[in-house]
Amino acid sequence: MGTNDRQHQFEQIVAQLRADYPSLSGRRRWPRRVIVTAAVLGGVLWGLLSVAMVAWGAAGVVLTCTVVALTAAALTVDAYRHRDR
Repeated sequence: MGTNDRQHQFEQIVAQLRADYPSLSGRRRWPRRVIVTAAVLGGVLWGLLSVAMVAWGAAGVVLTCTVVALTAAALTVDAYRHRDR
């Protein structure tokens, strides 16, 4: 019984700490609906950029490279910010 009581107390302390400090809970998880919406919008955007590359030639390629670079930079910065927490 003694070990079980200690385990229960430990779990209560950890639960209280996680409630007081949400950053201790680990990485935040995106809801499935948000992930699906982002994937669909990303696919549509990629399709439009593909059409722009064909229709506008070099300007479309530059636009696509710029959008991809900005997206990669934003995701990298976001991952770096959340890794430090």
